[in-house]
Amino acid sequence: MTARQIAHVDMDAFYASVEQRDHPECRGKPVIVGADPKEGKGRGVVAACSYEARKFGIHSAMPISRAFKLCPDGIYLSVRMWRYEEVSESIFAIFRHFSDMVEGLSIDEAFLDVTRSQQLFGPAETIARKMKAEIFEKEGLVASVGLAPNKFLAKLASDLSKPNGFLVVSPDQIADFLHPLPISRLWGVGEKSERRLQSLGLTTVGELANWSRARAESLLGKSGGHLWELSQGIDDRPVEPNREAKSIGSEMTFVEDTDDPEVSRRTLLSLADRVSRRLRQQGYEGFTVTLKYRTSDFLTITRSTTFGEPTQRGSVLYQTVLELLEKIPNSRKKVRLLGITVSNLLSLDSPLHQLKLFDSSGTDKNGRVESVVDQIKERFGEEAITRAALLPRGDEEP
Repeated sequence: MTARQIAHVDMDAFYASVEQRDHPECRGKPVIVGADPKEGKGRGVVAACSYEARKFGIHSAMPISRAFKLCPDGIYLSVRMWRYEEVSESIFAIFRHFSDMVEGLSIDEAFLDVTRSQQLFGPAETIARKMKAEIFEKEGLVASVGLAPNKFLAKLASDLSKPNGFLVVSPDQIADFLHPLPISRLWGVGEKSERRLQSLGLTTVGELANWSRARAESLLGKSGGHLWELSQGIDDRPVEPNREAKSIGSEMTFVEDTDDPEVSRRTLLSLADRVSRRLRQQGYEGFTVTLKYRTSDFLTITRSTTFGEPTQRGSVLYQTVLELLEKIPNSRKKVRLLGITVSNLLSLDSPLHQLKLFDSSGTDKNGRVESVVDQIKERFGEEAITRAALLPRGDEEP
């Protein structure tokens, strides 16, 4: 039986790399994508940063105020999710050129099963190198690629070879590649479980591999057998190209806590439009919408409702979350974060989906308007058109 050939492709510092590509003056400089640092007094976190910024100790999810203290001369840019999604679509089109077995893990990361692709494009290593080169040629971006007989080893190979990496792990190299690594490199081993493993004398993957499976299960419980298999380089999970999205959402952390109901309404309108567009782009409607509300004292409250029919319309999402907001106790308290998530998704390609030609008024006017807005933004950019209600007020900076 021919060994599987699984590639894991992970874009290097994706958001920051897109910004450096779109803004040549930022190349080679520390770029931090996320909230406005406000001279070190900003709220929110780092969404992504370039490798130049990482040299200062900056990493994703770090408070933006901390990032500014570490690198006050860095280039701080706002998140342009629409742009990253646009570039992501182009990159995934390249993936699908080389294989119909593509499992997206995130906007910038995917597994590909290229076993059968070898009949068209040659050896798996040749395919992986062509793919990496084509991404750079067409998009000007760098990817790290791991190629191995299974998902676990492929992802580990790409992670260990970053940045701009390319690493092949063949079946006869598995032990030499895997066993010297620290035990924390096994999937599922966090800080707590790492301490537990170390207390048993396990500091490297190879030390666990030298145990018997029975011993691992006896001392480590239910997870013991799984970890022991990984230590042997065993991972039988297939690439799942049709894995459905579980939810689609967006949220915003305010620079300053606000108790202005108009600011909350406008924010929810913007979020509803953003989620609605992502639903249309990805071909989904949803039955359930959830409002996320976090107060200035970090109390997080969620409220949800489920529709009788699925929707992807921004206007429906907006009116629904406004109603949910009214049901939150003390909703007049200062708010730190608002978010909207649509779940219980139904693909438009699903046989269960019934195409609705008309709404209750006998026309699909709102749906057609939102589709036209999508087309304008795709052609002329995200800022080409916006709702009048979202334009800066007289007391706001444009």
